Amino acid sequence: MISTILHPHYYNIMQEKIKVAILDMYDGEPNQGMRCIHDIINRFADDLTFKVYDLRGKAELPNIEEYNLYVATGGPGNPLEGDGNWEVKYSQFLDKLWDWNIHSEKKKYILFICHSYQMAVKHFGLAEINKRKSTSFGVMTIHKTDAGMDDPLFEGLDNPFWAVDSRDYQVIKPHLKKFRSLGAKIIALEKIRSHVEYERAIMAVRFSPEMVGTQFHPEADPVSFLNHLKKAEIREKLIASKGKTKYRTMLERLVDENTIYKTNETLIPNFLKQSIEKIKLEQRAILT
Repeated sequence: MISTILHPHYYNIMQEKIKVAILDMYDGEPNQGMRCIHDIINRFADDLTFKVYDLRGKAELPNIEEYNLYVATGGPGNPLEGDGNWEVKYSQFLDKLWDWNIHSEKKKYILFICHSYQMAVKHFGLAEINKRKSTSFGVMTIHKTDAGMDDPLFEGLDNPFWAVDSRDYQVIKPHLKKFRSLGAKIIALEKIRSHVEYERAIMAVRFSPEMVGTQFHPEADPVSFLNHLKKAEIREKLIASKGKTKYRTMLERLVDENTIYKTNETLIPNFLKQSIEKIKLEQRAILT
């Protein structure tokens, strides 16, 4: 092996911050999700810097060669629809990312959240997506599958663990043959609802070693979600649909450090930390 001393740019390259591209799917709608994502990435400020790309509003996408790390956000609306422009570009971007990881030693890592996750599932043909009978909203239990028990994304989280769920659509009915052909795995499921006959939604998928996504919101923090729940229109809507008791239970769960606080402190940090380690190892391997 050639000594790294012979590589004059070795130390400069290793000290450069890894650039994260955030794919914004909020379409300009006010939200707390982006602030939470910024906050989590900023915890890794020694290693990471980031830039936001307005995918739905301006059809912006990053140069794939410029970034090794991506976070795709949640967002409003129907994941099966678009405007004929941005969603086509997103689909092409996913194909480029997949192809890059097949052919390159220097991998690209991406985390999909909710809306972007549903669209990725659709793109890769892994399952059905349909509208729920009613909106799923609140602090819910997420259940690891056997594959999820060993997935590094969930390292440090209990089974089940808690997360914020906010969606009108759901991923169900996995196409198992497609899962096998891609090497993808279902790593989390919706809670068991014994009082109804609906199929459990697929709450997280490991698309590949480099690509993973969740249908819930791991970025949510207690403060922002509590403020959201206390808004008059949200409070009245929840009490009308779920009753005062469930509304109060939801508020109580938010102050428990073992619910969404733990998920916020664990899941996306796991993804970032593990991706940073792999990217640095790949850089060393290429330079030595």
